[in-house]
Amino acid sequence: MSYTISNYILDRLKELHIRHVFSVPGDYASIFLETLVDDKDIELIPNINELGVGYATDGYGRFNGAAACSVQYGVGTFSILNCFAGGLVERVPMVLIGPTLSTTSMELERTKGILFHHSTGDLSSNYEAMKYATIMAVQVEDNETGPARIDEALTAMISFKRPVYIEVRQNVFGEPCTPPTRPLSVDSFDSNPGNIQAAVDAAWEKISAASAPVLWYGIDIQRFSLQSSAQALVDAGHLLFTTTSLGKTVLDETQPNFIGTYAGPASPDYTRIVMAATDCPIALGAIITDDYLDIMRDKYDLMIEASGDEVRVGREHFWHVPLAAFMEGILGKIKAEGLSPLAYPTRPAVPAPAPLSPSASLTYELFYAVMDRWLVAEAHIKESILILGESSSLYVFGNLMGLPANSFVAQAAWGSLGHETGCALGIELATGKRPLVVAGDGGFMMVCQEISSLARQHSNAVVFVMSNASYTIEQAFVDIKAFSPGGQFAPFDLLPKWDYLSLAKAFGADGYSVGTVGELAALLNELSAPSGKPSLVEVRIPQKDLPPQIRRLATPGSPLQARRHRGM
Repeated sequence: MSYTISNYILDRLKELHIRHVFSVPGDYASIFLETLVDDKDIELIPNINELGVGYATDGYGRFNGAAACSVQYGVGTFSILNCFAGGLVERVPMVLIGPTLSTTSMELERTKGILFHHSTGDLSSNYEAMKYATIMAVQVEDNETGPARIDEALTAMISFKRPVYIEVRQNVFGEPCTPPTRPLSVDSFDSNPGNIQAAVDAAWEKISAASAPVLWYGIDIQRFSLQSSAQALVDAGHLLFTTTSLGKTVLDETQPNFIGTYAGPASPDYTRIVMAATDCPIALGAIITDDYLDIMRDKYDLMIEASGDEVRVGREHFWHVPLAAFMEGILGKIKAEGLSPLAYPTRPAVPAPAPLSPSASLTYELFYAVMDRWLVAEAHIKESILILGESSSLYVFGNLMGLPANSFVAQAAWGSLGHETGCALGIELATGKRPLVVAGDGGFMMVCQEISSLARQHSNAVVFVMSNASYTIEQAFVDIKAFSPGGQFAPFDLLPKWDYLSLAKAFGADGYSVGTVGELAALLNELSAPSGKPSLVEVRIPQKDLPPQIRRLATPGSPLQARRHRGM
């Protein structure tokens, strides 16, 4: 049997330590999938639909450093586009191996007007669409130039931690080629030594004059393996640090210099106090979303911001300054010159947790309190990864303290509903750790069938669904008065009531429903030992329960409320 383009792709994926490829099959990709099944060193992971494929690939890429999937031409590509757009925004290295028509079929469509199945009639439509959701899209049109195109895309993916698209003609998958002769290389950001020095000097002038500089870390610290450098800055300068919601747990959060995750008005009290007092926020590797309108309005001129290959010091911009080089330069300044005595706000004493009544009906806050004790005090988080969706729970659980590094995932920038449940399978396969998912019922309804994918792989994931039959966070931004007595929810923010126990049984999972503190605590004890099956847990909460974090975010007049609801 000859060595083919399909073999070449698989060898390159294995070189990147990819051992699983997620897929919904299609005839245009059958040659590739057959070759994949025959390869004993990489496993095909079937999914139920393309959204599940994309989310699982995303989860795998966040922890493995690279991920791959394949779906059908046309219908599959356009379905998975959303997932790749999320990966582009949130710096996830993932590749879609996308089939297209064979060379012969393309010619027939061009010359005879035959519309092949799943084709729009525009032979470049998949390729052109994926350009907008990836850092690079390439077309493999023959077996001579194909290997170079494949290498070009994969190099971009691992170098810049972004998704790529490799489109391969149906017949070319099976055409012979030469195996790789050398490993893939990693490109680096363009670098200008003079600009690096100028950026470091300008930033140091601000930092050294500040009385309360705060390090504000983002997801690029993890994506580009800069955790050691980030920790060194904390240690050398005795600096306080926070993270974005997306970057939560890029560093170990059990250390005393961590002030809590910064999420604007949804932050813990002490985090908000420190960020209000800082005279030099230092945002490193952070994606600044509209959660941070307050600080961008109030502290823009005081801020230092570095990401990719750009640095901003106040209103001065420096280009071709890679983040790693900038951090190294600042660390050198701290070690050589030291910092003036720092004057941070005094951290208040943490009160002992209040006793919880077992008979109390669950709310967002009580669910959080019970989970906090189970995850942190009882240390279940050490062998788990907590996954939050674009829901009210994200802002509640973003307040958690004491988490170990790399233990929290939230699609906090792109915010695609259902991501939390869909990515759990990829995260578990990449890490071997147990996914603990907290989903809103609206997000869960988008991808509920992924419980079946988890069951198929004998996953130990636990999916908690906050069941209140509404889009809580959406309603809060539309009209927070709906949560007052007599208030009415907008009809478009209401959801149907589901029978989650029956749903779990149908999908091959264990199903549970809890509505009190005691029921939840007892169930958590039961779930402490993994069973080899996923668990689906309905968490019954009142429809009008609104956590204080969301209440602060959605208060009329707040910048985020004005932007989200009125576009102001």
